[in-house]
Amino acid sequence: MKPYRIAVFASGRGSNFQALVDAQQSGALGGEISMLVCDKPQAPVVELAHAANVNVFAFQPKDYASKEDYEREIAAELQQRGVELIVLAGYMRLLSSSFVEFYSGRIINIHPSLLPAFPGKDAIGQALAYGVKMTGVTVHFVDGGMDTGPVIAQRAIEIQEDDNAETVAARIHQVEQKLYYEVVSWFAQGRVALNGRNVTIKNYAL
Repeated sequence: MKPYRIAVFASGRGSNFQALVDAQQSGALGGEISMLVCDKPQAPVVELAHAANVNVFAFQPKDYASKEDYEREIAAELQQRGVELIVLAGYMRLLSSSFVEFYSGRIINIHPSLLPAFPGKDAIGQALAYGVKMTGVTVHFVDGGMDTGPVIAQRAIEIQEDDNAETVAARIHQVEQKLYYEVVSWFAQGRVALNGRNVTIKNYAL
């Protein structure tokens, strides 16, 4: 039986990528990270991928005439490797509507807030400025909007009186790393069902 194949898109340090690799190596991921896609060839995540023997497709967007041109190459790589799920882990480029539409239901992202609250950049700063008592992490499907896709899973954390952006970010990051590989494992097990905006996890109770 062939493994469930996953591609991770990332642009930076790669801490969530490494957490997924660690989960794969322990058997908790339930699938195989077949490739890393990175728009910054010098990013630390590329070295992490090499160390984990994960295939890398790294590119410089400026070397292409358009986003569609490099996304066409990415899509060819994904199809060649039989990728079934795209996991965005700090990928700092917006995907084109045509790419998102082609992979509809097969792209997921993680965001550091309880969506639909505080989408976009600096979600933690937004939450602190608003004065909420609770924030958290959301894993969601990617659609054509900014953090607007159907919610797959969420985990909450309380904000303490002495918290700042750094302390909240540290706790959120701990939650992110565990929740993301759990959600990916649900996909690998065929437990995620999408119906409109409603996502059902089969045989799973929060």
